[in-house]
Amino acid sequence: MRSRDLTDLVLLAALWGASFLFMRHAAPAFGPIALVQVRVTIAALILIVLLLLHGDRAALRSHALALGFVGVMNSAVPFVLLTYSTLYVTGGFAAILNATTPMWTALVGWVWLRDRIRPLQWLGLAIGVAGVSVLLWGRLDMRPGSSQWQVTVAIGAALLGAAAYGTSATFAKKRLAGVPALVVATGSQIAAAAVLLPLAIFAWPVQMPGVGAWASAVALAVACTALAYLLYFRLIARVGAVRAAAVTFLVPVFATAWGAIFLDEAVTLQMLVGGCIILAGTALALGLVGAPRRIVPAVNSSSN
Repeated sequence: MRSRDLTDLVLLAALWGASFLFMRHAAPAFGPIALVQVRVTIAALILIVLLLLHGDRAALRSHALALGFVGVMNSAVPFVLLTYSTLYVTGGFAAILNATTPMWTALVGWVWLRDRIRPLQWLGLAIGVAGVSVLLWGRLDMRPGSSQWQVTVAIGAALLGAAAYGTSATFAKKRLAGVPALVVATGSQIAAAAVLLPLAIFAWPVQMPGVGAWASAVALAVACTALAYLLYFRLIARVGAVRAAAVTFLVPVFATAWGAIFLDEAVTLQMLVGGCIILAGTALALGLVGAPRRIVPAVNSSSN
């Protein structure tokens, strides 16, 4: 990578890592659905302006249904699930679970598109599952009402969010290949905002969130969604999807660091070991180790 591209990559990882910090701060005041509604609405408004100035508006109309699906599966659903998870687990922990997205992408592509998975990539998926097992050891309790039940549900929500990202990436590869990145980003945020609006009306908090919570919500929308999407898609255009996917490895690092610095979140040995194993498996699953690429999502915010 050239220095500009490397700068974009690190900045993108820092922004997506910070998204977990902002979610942790704002979610208790807004609730997951209302916070995501604020996030995608503001991001959509910013991206609409950019599309009107520089984009292909005709492509937005001609791909409306596909963009709607991506908006639901790449923004509305995973954003809500990951935001919910941050109510009960640390931002760094949620970011590590979110780093399983490339593994979900590989599995969904194999089932749906019959994409070939090489032996090394199967090994990577197995290693990733082992890493998740290490990360979750002793944390799960399947008894409703138990002291760990809400944490268990939050972990399941984060993993489902990662699976939604993987499904969206596979769908976008099949249906939105060649569509300008700004169109995909704009259309998906419009769709997410439209789908969540009725739910957000009913889920809007009775007590208006404070200034700090609003500041986190706006930062989440402007920096971690609108700006981050533009950086991500610019990286894909300049260095390719494989190298852009390297952000997967940096986001948990930044999320853990921001949480430790600003929220005094603990960083445990279990998190470090489990996270490293997951990222090792992710490297193999992405095809970054041992052989040329197999499948990398063309559209994926695995962010959060």
